Amino acid sequence: MVGRLSIVGPSPEVADGSEAVRSMALDFTLPDGEAWRTSMNDLPVFPVKDAQGFYEQLVALKPDPATGKPDPARVAAFLSAHPEAARAIALIKGAPSSSGFANATYNGLNTFRFVDADGKATPVRWSMRPVDAFEPGPAETPREKNYLFDALAARLRQGPAQWHLILVIGQLGDPTSDASLPWSADRETIDAGTLTVAAIESEAAGNCRDIEFDPLVLPSGIEPSDDPMLSARSAAYSVSFTRRAGETKTPSPVQVGRDR
Repeated sequence: MVGRLSIVGPSPEVADGSEAVRSMALDFTLPDGEAWRTSMNDLPVFPVKDAQGFYEQLVALKPDPATGKPDPARVAAFLSAHPEAARAIALIKGAPSSSGFANATYNGLNTFRFVDADGKATPVRWSMRPVDAFEPGPAETPREKNYLFDALAARLRQGPAQWHLILVIGQLGDPTSDASLPWSADRETIDAGTLTVAAIESEAAGNCRDIEFDPLVLPSGIEPSDDPMLSARSAAYSVSFTRRAGETKTPSPVQVGRDR
């Protein structure tokens, strides 16, 4: 297994923020040679239900050159046109950010179908839930630019960090095509295994930069649901990977092994 912990954003030079969305991406190589890739965020739901809504959200949140902030009227118009976004954002704002990578829960958000040997399909969502106890992020963002990554390196010097792979079993009527809608908290769950991270390294060698964490790279027995965001994510990740492959390779902004 190769994994990547990161914060969501367009530039690796941006400083970590206390409310930055944390991300965990995993590439499993199975014993029979199959691969399974998944990319998860520490959000309870996705802000919108489809790619068009996501595009319109990005347009609405684009900073106004005059103020450096999004135009409130444009944001209000977006929320009026996408009521699911207003509901989802309220859930996201109600979920406090963790103090670091090691105690964050990472959610797959989209629904998949687990298909057994008889062809019976079951809707499933999954999460990586930490063994480390949750602590809320600091009230004020630390001055260290890469404080989340430095804190992770310090945490691993104390011993491995672990997460449980939790499968959430959907029931009839649970939304499968809309990741902006949560499932009921009382759904059956299965602890499918433990992820142990004992060491980390920077991406200078291309160990994660050169992996396309496409959510549709799936092993036998797991299939995509009717969620339109899955194919949209797959297509966008492909474009991103191709662009990265043509870029000049530069040293990683985050260096492992440096004490603060």
